[in-house]
Amino acid sequence: MADTPGAGADAPGVQAGEAGGKQPRSVRVVLLALMIAMMLAMLDNMIIGTAMPTIVGELGGLEHLSWVVTAYTLATAASTPLWGKIGDMYGRKGSFMTSIVIFLIGSALSGMAQDMGQLIGFRAVQGLGAGGLMVGVMAIIGDLIPPRERGKYQGMMAGVMALAMIGGPLVGGTITDHWGWRWSFYINIPLGAVALVAVSAVLHLPKKRSQARIDYLGAALLTVGITAIVLVTTWGGTEYAWTSARIMELIGIGVTALVGFVFWQTRAAEPIMPLHIFRSRNFALMSLIGFIVGFVMFGATLFLPLYQQAVQGASATNSGLLLLPMLGAMLVTSIVAGRVTTSTGRYKVFPVVGGALMTVGLYLLSLMDTDTSRLTSGVYMAVVGLGMGCLMQITMLVAQNSVEMKDMGVASSSTTLFRTLGSSFGVAIMGALFNHRVQDVMAEKAGALGSEVTEQSAQLDAASLAQLPEAARVAYQDAVSSGTHGAFLLGALVAVVALVAAVFVKEVPLKGAGPKAADAPADGDGHGDGDTAAAKAPVTEAV
Repeated sequence: MADTPGAGADAPGVQAGEAGGKQPRSVRVVLLALMIAMMLAMLDNMIIGTAMPTIVGELGGLEHLSWVVTAYTLATAASTPLWGKIGDMYGRKGSFMTSIVIFLIGSALSGMAQDMGQLIGFRAVQGLGAGGLMVGVMAIIGDLIPPRERGKYQGMMAGVMALAMIGGPLVGGTITDHWGWRWSFYINIPLGAVALVAVSAVLHLPKKRSQARIDYLGAALLTVGITAIVLVTTWGGTEYAWTSARIMELIGIGVTALVGFVFWQTRAAEPIMPLHIFRSRNFALMSLIGFIVGFVMFGATLFLPLYQQAVQGASATNSGLLLLPMLGAMLVTSIVAGRVTTSTGRYKVFPVVGGALMTVGLYLLSLMDTDTSRLTSGVYMAVVGLGMGCLMQITMLVAQNSVEMKDMGVASSSTTLFRTLGSSFGVAIMGALFNHRVQDVMAEKAGALGSEVTEQSAQLDAASLAQLPEAARVAYQDAVSSGTHGAFLLGALVAVVALVAAVFVKEVPLKGAGPKAADAPADGDGHGDGDTAAAKAPVTEAV
């Protein structure tokens, strides 16, 4: 996009369409703000997880503990598509700053909560803002940076996500021990304020004034559908049996709402998620691959610490550090993949190699047993991390490259939503398989005592494990090993789908890849490089 009217060559700030070289200082300031925003959205749940025992000790409400996380996740997932559409219709900068403000308000209120009910409600407010943070970061990069340059910046964002996963539990524990659990929320305020000021002062994007109204019916139907899906995957097999009336009701509500949503999107004047973006083969494939990445990544980060604590004898803190091979490999590979894409303009190799490595790595993890050393499991984790690093942000890059600029927000939000839903399904399905296998093995090897031990939950903390009789503890280690075998084997089978999907991706030249990029061919379904089309779009008033 050309520079906006009234913002001349000497105007401060970053203009849409800059390729990162015209005003490098301003670009770096905006990118720093975007990385802070991404860190806030990713870090929050990691920090709170560590602080939860202390929070429950002060506020009580242990029976509602899971809702502190569920409320945040639900609000984030449900608001993601809406934030993307609002940015497309009314301007990216304003919607992004609004999401930061909402997130900070939710953080401040959560820190002041006096009981568990208040905390759950304020966490939902936080989640509403977090949905806009995730989408806004990727969409703004899509607005500012041509696809050829975009890979390295999105690789940096993937690195931030990996750092949040590594550092979150450590930061949460340190803050809780030294400042108190309320600072787990208050710490967001100064960081968010820095991001808010930087975005306000430096970022200049076209201001849009759409005459169309937001598709409120579509938003409501999608929200109901997503909420039902997340609740089914959260409650199924834990709070309620999979065949219980409550789960069946939620499935029925979710399916009905989503079918109604798809039907309405074909008739809405300004659909919240225009279905035509899925006509692009590459976009549809990237949505599927993103779902699988979410499925695998969050499943792995849940069950690997369980295995390390129960079987390999790691402490809760050390089990987080023992994930470093996977997360470190993911971080490095994301950055390398982004830079290679920028320098060569080629990207198809990364989804294919990533799908293959992820499949092999998960299969190797499924081979772990009670005798597997930490070095061996670390190597297996690194293979998975290499695969996920090849896929994390390349999926976003290709998805954005498959749509026109006017759909950049909904493309970013849809890709983010599919990854979020994938994580919900991954945790639920792999968790159900894990729990079922653990309970079966415990009943088989420890008899009535084994059934009694795992009656409430198949996941024991370190204190509970230490109190078990020797025979029961050995049986539990065998059971956890068997459970992780089933969970990771399922993950490997699912990863095969990502590999197959990657093979069918068509490598459409990225804008900025050279003189031929302006005439980039379509991706096989009549949808060419979205930014090429966007370059011809009229430029509106600058913010």
